[in-house]
Amino acid sequence: MSTADSVQEIFSAMAGRLNPQAAQGLDCVIQYDLTGDGAAQYHSKIKDGAATVTPGPHASPNMTITMAAQDFVDMTSGKLDGMSAFMSGKLRISGDMGLAMKLQSLFR
Repeated sequence: MSTADSVQEIFSAMAGRLNPQAAQGLDCVIQYDLTGDGAAQYHSKIKDGAATVTPGPHASPNMTITMAAQDFVDMTSGKLDGMSAFMSGKLRISGDMGLAMKLQSLFR
């Protein structure tokens, strides 16, 4: 499977993988800017314990995640630890760092 196919598959399943308990009380938008092979832009809106995922950029996200598409695939599949990716510079986050800290518990 190509990186682009893997990225599309991850975002297609993302709304269904939201942990509604962890998302309670949140009203936010997370922008995903993936670069390199399989590059893509998506954003997820989380509100009232539910998520919607839409291709393309959002005008004013609360937080933006920027990383190589293959690293994103590896992180969501458990091959790459999110904290290690952040510390090594493979994962860049701008915006609401408090939201970033919750990210791991938001999606299964």
